[in-house]
Amino acid sequence: MSADSHRISRLEPYLERPEPAPTLLKMLVGVQLAGFREDSGLAQDQAARALGFSAAKLSRIESGKGRRPPAEADVQALLRLYGTEDYEASVLLKLLQRAGEPGWWQRYDKRLMPEWFDRLVGLQEAAAAIRTFEIQYVPGLLQTPAYTEAVVRRGLPSAPASEVRRRVELRTRRARLLHRTDAPQLWAVVDESVLLRVLGSREVMREQLGHLVMMAERSHVTVQIVPLDVTNASAPAIPVTYLRFGGLDLPDVVYLEHIKSANFLEDRDETEEYRVALDRLADEALTPRESLDLLHRTMEQRYPRP
Repeated sequence: MSADSHRISRLEPYLERPEPAPTLLKMLVGVQLAGFREDSGLAQDQAARALGFSAAKLSRIESGKGRRPPAEADVQALLRLYGTEDYEASVLLKLLQRAGEPGWWQRYDKRLMPEWFDRLVGLQEAAAAIRTFEIQYVPGLLQTPAYTEAVVRRGLPSAPASEVRRRVELRTRRARLLHRTDAPQLWAVVDESVLLRVLGSREVMREQLGHLVMMAERSHVTVQIVPLDVTNASAPAIPVTYLRFGGLDLPDVVYLEHIKSANFLEDRDETEEYRVALDRLADEALTPRESLDLLHRTMEQRYPRP
């Protein structure tokens, strides 16, 4: 078996996934095509010119970006250009076909699921590990429905009840990935002010902190709190989500969310800076055990049972 065959044989299990994973599969197809191109000795601009593609089009195909996977005819043309063997080509084309199957989140309308958010949800569904830092809210994957409703109503005070329900439903559905048998590792670092900011009501906050405790006791979830008395914490000014994809030759991705848009960083130098910042922040935060103790104290002292 050639090196290429061995490399692509690792992708065959993704053909059997019970749930569609279009974001992951588009990225895998793109990475493999880029690998075949490099093995053939062609630069990206040379391959694009040979097929009459624009450089932007080939770059988009190789990065796996966009709501839709690349056209099968375009992928077949690339495979022929690179002289890809039949076995590798057949696996890649099957992956491409599966990449066209919509993920559960793509059934929501674009008002709730703009393209940048569609990509985030798809990346989270595909990630082997997720690291996140939050300075205002409990991380979305760890929110209770009542807390999510309070967050939505705060951010969209004029939204109709039907839209609020749909947004709560969407976030609750996203959180299910932490209950899968192949759930990603989640490492969340949260500023203590998040625990003190009352959203909804004190009852909502007590339930939310109790949920954080329950999730933090799972083997694949780590929660650390940055206490208020750490005045020199090296915290980023905005929330950060860092995604890793285990053993698939995919780049790490950093997600930076703004009010109505987001940035995705994939350049290794940029993502490494955020990885180091998150490592430093975790060192400055309470340990997971100390963080659980703080969660319990906050529940009992700030949000006591009626």
